[in-house]
Amino acid sequence: MENIRAFAEAIRANVEQVIVGKRETIDTLIVALLCEGHVLLEDVPGVGKTMLARAMATSLGVDFRRIQ
Repeated sequence: MENIRAFAEAIRANVEQVIVGKRETIDTLIVALLCEGHVLLEDVPGVGKTMLARAMATSLGVDFRRIQ
């Protein structure tokens, strides 16, 4: 359990270097990904959805592709 917590905190810290003020969204995204779920990011234009997804992918070491 401590390994999972440390992993999640490391991801959160890395993403928060890019995305500021969206801790609840970041935490929800991390939980969904740890549960092997799917996430649909919806919001008004210009709030950093693509940047959040890119930062999360970079933190996890996976590919990022934007679908519109």
